[in-house]
Parts: sequence; structure tokens; C-alpha cells
Amino acid sequence: MAGGQWLLPWLLLLLLAGGLVAAGGGERSARAAPALFVFGDSLIDSGNNNNLASLAKANYFPYGIDFAAGPTGRFCNGYTIVDELAELLGLPLVPPYSQASTVQEILQGANYASAAAGILDDSGGNFAGRIPFNQQIGNFEATVSQIAAASTGGAAAAAERVARSIVFVGMGSNDYLNNYLAPNYDTRRRYDANQFAALLAGRLAAQLARLYRAGARKFVVAGVGSMGCIPTVLAQSAAGRCSPEVDALVMPFNANVRAMLDGLNAGGGLAGATFTYLDNFRIFKAILANPAAFGFSVVDRGCCGIGRNGGQITCLPFMPPCAERERYVFWDAYHPTAAVNVIIAREAFHGGADVMAPINVAQLARL
Repeated sequence: MAGGQWLLPWLLLLLLAGGLVAAGGGERSARAAPALFVFGDSLIDSGNNNNLASLAKANYFPYGIDFAAGPTGRFCNGYTIVDELAELLGLPLVPPYSQASTVQEILQGANYASAAAGILDDSGGNFAGRIPFNQQIGNFEATVSQIAAASTGGAAAAAERVARSIVFVGMGSNDYLNNYLAPNYDTRRRYDANQFAALLAGRLAAQLARLYRAGARKFVVAGVGSMGCIPTVLAQSAAGRCSPEVDALVMPFNANVRAMLDGLNAGGGLAGATFTYLDNFRIFKAILANPAAFGFSVVDRGCCGIGRNGGQITCLPFMPPCAERERYVFWDAYHPTAAVNVIIAREAFHGGADVMAPINVAQLARL
């Protein structure tokens, strides 16, 4: 993995073929799936926290500065991973569940993700309002019921539609940053890294089974990305150094998730389902190892933030962001720029077994 050489050839071809645009917005392909259903945290939230009593909100400028609709609640300057993924699937950008008022709005999918949410219900509690993964699943169950009630073919037609849809799950970051590593939580005193990883993977397995019982069959499950070099972690070091210790914490979780998904695919009791693993940790480490090859020149500070590495205080309302956003890996203290999100999404859709195992999203959609 040194220097990110395993990933460079394909991405260099991608750059030559058309470049990476901070806001996404590429040509929509023919529809590859009837819908995209999204579960996660602030990395892919599109506005579900806007009306919550929450400290985790991004519905203000300069968030969305490169997004056509402006600030929507996305914790980014432009596209999230699932925005680009929707376009690659030939779908419109799926609406946040909290803002969809009719069943017609969610027939092509919905985004249930919520900033500060975790696999564990109590993760992210320092931010007050958020929608934990268990509650997100409950919202999906309600969606499936709504689709069934509105379908002329009834429950059978709705079930067939949901079964052919793509379900994207990206959870776990807040279980580390805003639980295990939070000084006011006692989690780290109760579990060592391996015990906590096993706890999270076990809960996630039960949650995936619940999504399966609701009708989901095509799953993309993302591991926790590399967090050791995000600006908020860099800012905790006077020298602005990355923390290998933070990355080492999440690696057992990612390994457990990968093994769990392999077991499910090998006949782990969820017949007819296919699970594929997105190794966004590996993609992100490759970008940091050789940023110039991916078009980046600034890797050690957020585009919008205050203090050391732009990471001591995250992006505040109406704070002027950096000018060349497409050159930055990090948008704020915690989140990548849209340019990084587009790379990850295109790797998820087209990538090989080194980053998408056992198959990529394009192949999953064709099953």
C-alpha cells in the first residue's frame, strides 16, 4: 500500500478522462437500481438533523458552497459519497427522510443518515439530538410499509422493488470519535480496543439482519475511514502530527466487519442477500500517502476551521472557506471535501476487489 500505488493507475485514468469536480454533478447513467437507501452519520447526512435540537448541524453557509442548492445540511462543500453514488446508479439525489412528505418522494430512495449517530444508541450524546442507527432502521421499516401501501401490486411488488434496491450503510465513526475516545464516556475503561470492536461488529450484524427482515437484499457496508490524520486529531498535537493510535483503534472493527460480511455471504443465515465491503480506510490512506497523484496539495488542515490545522474549532456560520477547495483533502475539522467523496464513490462503483469485496456497486446492482 506504500505510496498508494495499488490505486493510482485506475484513478489517474479517471482524472485524465474528465477530472474530479468538487460538487460532483457528472452525467447520470441509465438507472441501474430502482432506489438507493442510505444509513449513516455526518459523512453522508443530507439534512436529517436540520430540525432537531442538535449541535450537529450544517445547514448554514459556507457548507454547501459548491452544492447547487446551497446549504442543505450536508457536512461538506458539495457532494457526499452517496450523492455521487446516486448519480452513478442513474438516480436523482435521494431526499433526507425527515424532509420527504409523500411516498412518491421516496420511491427512488431515502437518506436516513444523521450527524453524530452511531451503531450504539448512546454514541454522539454530546451533540444532543441525533438519529441513531436503530432509529434509522425503524424509519426504513416505515418507508417499506408506505411503499407497500401505495403500490398497485401491494406488498409483493414493494418487496421486489426494495430487494432490487441498493442499501448503503456507513456507520461507526461516532462510536469511536464521540464515544470511545470522548473523555466524558467511560467506554474506554470498560472495553479494550478488541472488545469494543467485537461489540460494535456484533451490534452491526444484528442491525443488518433487521434491515434484511425489512426487505433489503443488496448491501454496501463501509468500514470506518482513517481518522488519525483528520484536522481535529492533528490539532491535538503541537506539531500537527497524525495519530497512528487512533487509526489502530478502528482497524480491528474494520477487520471484524469484513469477516462478518464474508460469513453472511457464505451462507450466514440471510438467504438471498449479498453484502459487499467498501474499504474506504484504504482509499483514504492512499490519498494521504500520495495526494498529488489525486490532485490534492493540502492535506494537513481543514478548508474551513479555526486554530491549529483548521481543526480546533470547526467551520462556523459565514466563515470564509479556502479558495481552492478542490486542492484540499479536508473540508472542516472532521469531514473530507467533495473531491475526496467523489473519488471514494467512484471507487465504490467501479473499483476492484482491493477496495470493494467481493464485488463493486455496479456489479451488485446487476445481480
